[in-house]
Amino acid sequence: MDVKAPKALLKAQKLANLLDTAVKLPVIPIRIGLDSIVGLIPGAGDALMLFVSLRIVWLGKSLGMPKVLVAQMVKNSAIDFGLGFIPFVGDIADVFYKANQKNVRIMERWWVTENKANVDAATQAKLAQWERENS
Repeated sequence: MDVKAPKALLKAQKLANLLDTAVKLPVIPIRIGLDSIVGLIPGAGDALMLFVSLRIVWLGKSLGMPKVLVAQMVKNSAIDFGLGFIPFVGDIADVFYKANQKNVRIMERWWVTENKANVDAATQAKLAQWERENS
């Protein structure tokens, strides 16, 4: 038995990494992404990044996540968008808030919870196989 994350979750993970942590800043141990860079463009940058952030929310919704979790994801994206309207301070806050990473963590926790029995069974099967091969 092999349990793999669904394509929508994998896409969301890649997108969140691109948006929030794709670039390591020199000297300081902070990673930023396109959200922080494009968000420097007043108004339009934040609006574009909200649109892309909502793609992650849509991917979560497409997996069948409960409405309460989807609403939490929308809230995270809205907070990130709102922070962008505060000159300078909002750009700094955006580096640390990382709404897209938060949203993907919500998706991951939900998916693992929903698939716990299969994940546990696959883990036990792999362990048994390893024990047979190494005994």
